[in-house]
Amino acid sequence: MINILSDSIDIQTLMASYPYQSIERKTLELMASSSRVYTYSSPDELKFELDLRKKIIHAALALYHSSFSFEVFRESKCNSDYWERTPEGGFLLKRGNPPSSAIKDIYTNSSKYGTECSTAIVIIYYKALLDILPEELFNRLFSEIYLMNWQHLDPDLGLRVYYNEADYFPGDCRYFKNPDVDPLTPEWQGENTIYLENGLYYGHGVGINTADKMIDKLNGYRIEGSNTPAYLMDLAKRPDFKSLARQYLYFSASQI
Repeated sequence: MINILSDSIDIQTLMASYPYQSIERKTLELMASSSRVYTYSSPDELKFELDLRKKIIHAALALYHSSFSFEVFRESKCNSDYWERTPEGGFLLKRGNPPSSAIKDIYTNSSKYGTECSTAIVIIYYKALLDILPEELFNRLFSEIYLMNWQHLDPDLGLRVYYNEADYFPGDCRYFKNPDVDPLTPEWQGENTIYLENGLYYGHGVGINTADKMIDKLNGYRIEGSNTPAYLMDLAKRPDFKSLARQYLYFSASQI
């Protein structure tokens, strides 16, 4: 169920404004048919989330089709024109470079970059936000980017983990866990993925696959003799859509 506090907007009318089988429409259908209530302060706040979810998927697909390689942290690489590679293998934005230009460079010069799956997900989030926010606002919100898995996230991204969710939507980050990973290949202890739609997931290093294929891939990196398979965890990581929407709408209103 969807609840809009400031408006009596008809959800079916809103749904009909998006093309059949579009990401936005599928997400709305899932929300509207859920037993959980999804509350928004305005239609624009809901529309922002729908648009950002679509941009997340587009950013994931663009990264998949790029030359961005999978590397463990000790072998990570980046374009030194924009980023300083830290001893831990992360990428720290160099002073004087606009964050927007540095994120764009990952996609335009992707062959100069390589890292593991969790950092790739964070890059996808930044690219999606760059595609929806005015550059001035993006650069203001994310002025000091450090790309290094989940440990150094900008608070304005507002990334949270939601456990035991009733619903999962296109654009969610889902995690496949490999509990009996071979200690010789610790990078395969799990796979962070973006749920695309129609049962497909994108994971950096494994590509686009169904959940079963993702699990099969991880099962190939278990301790010898293990009977404990990998599995899709009942959780989702999501940016703070509502906080980001409010900042976007406030900025847009201030420009009028």
